[in-house]
Amino acid sequence: MRFNRRQFVIAAGAAAAPMAFAQKNALEEHIVERVETGKANYRWPRFVGKNARKDFHGQDKRAGYCRIITTQGAVGWAESLPWIAEKFKDQIIGKKVSELIAPGVGCSPGVSEHYDLALHDLMGVILNKPVYQLLGAMGTKETSIYSGMIYFDELNEGGSLGQLLANCEWDFDYGYRALKVKIGRSGKWYPHAEGLAMDIKVVRSIHEQFKGRDVTILVDSNDQYSPDDAKAFLKGIDGIPLYWFEEPFRETVADGRVFRKWMNENGFKDTRYADGEYDADDDVLLELGRSGDLDVYLPDIRGYGGLTRWVNVMPKLADMGVEASPHTWGSKLKTHYVAHLAAGVGNVDIIEGVTCLSDDIDFGDYPIENGKIRVSDAPGFGMKLLT
Repeated sequence: MRFNRRQFVIAAGAAAAPMAFAQKNALEEHIVERVETGKANYRWPRFVGKNARKDFHGQDKRAGYCRIITTQGAVGWAESLPWIAEKFKDQIIGKKVSELIAPGVGCSPGVSEHYDLALHDLMGVILNKPVYQLLGAMGTKETSIYSGMIYFDELNEGGSLGQLLANCEWDFDYGYRALKVKIGRSGKWYPHAEGLAMDIKVVRSIHEQFKGRDVTILVDSNDQYSPDDAKAFLKGIDGIPLYWFEEPFRETVADGRVFRKWMNENGFKDTRYADGEYDADDDVLLELGRSGDLDVYLPDIRGYGGLTRWVNVMPKLADMGVEASPHTWGSKLKTHYVAHLAAGVGNVDIIEGVTCLSDDIDFGDYPIENGKIRVSDAPGFGMKLLT
């Protein structure tokens, strides 16, 4: 859902004003007593292989977390880097929660971004509201979602193109109706021409497999193509609609503008140009946004600075006509944080889905049906640590 800056300001003000004083008083009653950190185990439903930059990703994972407890026993937690959360905990221990965070505003200056998500969860728990409502509830509660788990599965032990297609079917059965396919095989794992040909074959095979089933394809080369490679790939899949092309090559203003113009003139006018996940050059990307060449902005939901920074940048993106889809790869926790950003602020058209299973984490109530994820209405983010 897109908003312009005026709509953002009016909606945010209207949402925040009526209950602001009551919320502040409730947050003043809670003082941060301690900060706990640790790691929780989770796993992906299948082994995840290579992409254009990295070797095998594996299956069993651990998520670092930060848990904040107040003097009244309220608890908020979120994914974080434990050693950093430990390092800066004196910033928040002994402080009223109202000094650290406010609805619709986010974290106060001087509070480390590594507490941002945990403080949003804590604020929601104290106020008995889901985070998206505290962000303004300006988006929709159901947002399109794609599976971000289609890697170079033919290179796994015992892998094949057939196994890759079976993994796509698994994701479809799970509820996804959009599949992001990793490409960029020509950059590292294959001889150049063979890798590019395999990328084309994979996308054509997926398109053929799901023909007539309303499945959307996205591709991501993780910056491993050259601009000429990106054009050659698109020529190779001519006639197959793509929702977006993510990180086609290392971003520059000149290359981005030429590539966008080429797509417009060669049958891919409706394909979004998405960038900003890895080591992003914000100056380049925002310049491409201002000129109308970049369509989707992708920095990580946590690594970019948490919800506070995203809430602040979203009106600027909306003014440019650029949508956001914060990177979430790694854990379902981050997928759910973005669901609240989408429902709370809007301007998020699709979310990266990371399917996870865990005995240590209750991921809450975020059903995925027919290609959409529904945000939880439980207080905070509605997720629990079981350890």
